[in-house]
Amino acid sequence: MIQLILNDKTIQSQLSKGSTVLDFVRYEKQLTGTKIGCREGDCGACTILVGEMKNGELVYQSMTSCITPLINIHGKHVLTIEGINGDNLTPIQTLMVNNNGTQCGFCTPGFIVSLTGFALSNEIVDSTNAVKSIDGNICRCTGYKSIERATDAFCEQLKNKPTSQKIPWLVEKRHLPKYMIDIESRLVDLNKTCLSTTQKIESEVSHNNTSTEYFLSGGTDLLVQKPEVVRKAFIKNKFDHPDLKGIAINDGICEIGASATVTDLEESLVCNNIFPNLKKYLKLVSSTPIRNMATLAGNFVNASPIGDMTIFFLALDSSIILNKNGTRRTIALRNFFLDYKKLDKSSLEYIEAIKFLVPNQTTNFNFEKVSKRTHLDIASVNSACQIRLNEDKTISEIHISAGGVGPTPKYLFKSSTFLKNKKLSKAVLIDFFEIVNQEISPISDARGTADYKRLLLRQLILAHFIEFFGTIEPITKMLKG
Repeated sequence: MIQLILNDKTIQSQLSKGSTVLDFVRYEKQLTGTKIGCREGDCGACTILVGEMKNGELVYQSMTSCITPLINIHGKHVLTIEGINGDNLTPIQTLMVNNNGTQCGFCTPGFIVSLTGFALSNEIVDSTNAVKSIDGNICRCTGYKSIERATDAFCEQLKNKPTSQKIPWLVEKRHLPKYMIDIESRLVDLNKTCLSTTQKIESEVSHNNTSTEYFLSGGTDLLVQKPEVVRKAFIKNKFDHPDLKGIAINDGICEIGASATVTDLEESLVCNNIFPNLKKYLKLVSSTPIRNMATLAGNFVNASPIGDMTIFFLALDSSIILNKNGTRRTIALRNFFLDYKKLDKSSLEYIEAIKFLVPNQTTNFNFEKVSKRTHLDIASVNSACQIRLNEDKTISEIHISAGGVGPTPKYLFKSSTFLKNKKLSKAVLIDFFEIVNQEISPISDARGTADYKRLLLRQLILAHFIEFFGTIEPITKMLKG
């Protein structure tokens, strides 16, 4: 049984754990302000806020309800557009009206929910962060400039927001309804009863062999590809499993729980210290609501040839820990992908953690991605590179990964091996790219021709080298030649 607070009501549901939250709020609870758009997490019309207790603090994140499994809101507070509305328009709703930020109105609830989430967040109040909060919301009418004017004005209204006790202040200023004052205490009480319920759910799964069983985490792919299968399946939920969370460094090894989300990485001090440009890289990965939901293990197991986080961690020469009923084994991530959508994993195994050697001061890392849209799009080709240099600029170690150039996410083993113990020169680069071309096998599809993808990968690898070395002579000559 799923237990949650939906807007101002504490409720229970006997629906399938793999049902979508969108269908639950619209058809079971008749909250039709949450719109059905793409059902793929792209348009943002179905955006909700999900609040939960983290480290003693009530934290809200935006999520696309069309691909959020019901089990993932167990023990949490779900805020829909109806839960934000009071007797009068809220300030952001008024600003959207006054700045002509809504025309047909279909997308507007999603924008309002996302911007309310921004008001609830710990983000610095400025226009850049306000626009970032709606990067998963699409409008086909306005051209966005009117919405941007509304967000600028909204930031002015939020500039005196306190860093603590935000909710009482937001209630006082009419950004939130009065019932929000009591949500934290109600959620704490709810969670005292949810642990036993969660254990019962897992027990129901393990003792029923009549239907397909799925390990389910964020659900951002399974709920797109197989919504009916997931709805009918018995779910082993991994999204909120405490043993699969956390990011820590021990003895020079960074270990990340498999259910860590992309947002967890983005907000991690550990990861930002390791990768100074991390926020720039992750801005290229989907949208804020999807980053809040998508887990690392889900991206790996999806086995998409262009999985952004898979490409990212391949270049770190990462390994993964697989768990089967308590028996663990560790394999290199590069060896996990056998063929298109085929993995070195049994149906009873799940990924428990990801591990990689923390780069030292002589090591550089870079991630590049090209897609038809700069943001909120899957890659045509993506690539990452980690390089370690000697004092004389000889390459002592290098790991290069590439997506979109073969049936699996590709670790360029032969190409990386060729560059070890070499200095870059035009002759070395020419021979190197010959090996790269032999090692990849792109196909022509909607994202580009095979020849285009070969050229694109070449340019992305050169972009890595320029990032590491600057515009040095051999690269300049290679670009001209």
